[in-house]
Amino acid sequence: MKRVIKPVAFVAALLPLGFLVWHGLHGELSANPISDITNETGTWTLRFLMITLAVTPLRRITGWSSVQRLRRMFGLFAFFYGSLHFMTYLYLDQFLDFNSILHDIPKRPFITVGFTAFVLMIPLAATSMDKIAKWMGGERWRRLHRLVYAIAAAGVIHYLWLVKADTRPPLAYAAILAVLLGFRAWFYVRPRFAQLRLAARKEAEPA
Repeated sequence: MKRVIKPVAFVAALLPLGFLVWHGLHGELSANPISDITNETGTWTLRFLMITLAVTPLRRITGWSSVQRLRRMFGLFAFFYGSLHFMTYLYLDQFLDFNSILHDIPKRPFITVGFTAFVLMIPLAATSMDKIAKWMGGERWRRLHRLVYAIAAAGVIHYLWLVKADTRPPLAYAAILAVLLGFRAWFYVRPRFAQLRLAARKEAEPA
């Protein structure tokens, strides 16, 4: 069963790209296909960031330890779709006009935030291999990969600032992110609360 889960998850993670290519080849995209590709790749980048952040809470709540093995793969798929999203903007939208791009990034805040999130994803993807994590040392590697929280938050802000009318989708992602970070905060402080209660009981016990 464990050997089956990872390949199935890998294929499932490629399905959004497969559907996008299928619709493109069959002329089933809208009158603005560049916008469709940009939106789909950006949305799936954000979804895979949320899925990646959901792995540890899911493992702790359910005790399903096998799911932890998928975390790195989901994180790399977030980078993969983020790269497609950025390349769509770079090539299809801006036609590799780097002068225009350099003027566009600081001029439009949602692009600035999105570009920052993508840049922060690069060192996480580059250090995802076990050998690199071992070379860096566990604590340094973990500190670096905590950037995923900032990346996810920047992704939500990028989406929120991008939309002009219906803000419900980005606000839904903001709520999901708040819940996921809330779980992590609780898992972090719970043992400390337990230690404080234990210390208080010991102090209250008669000598």
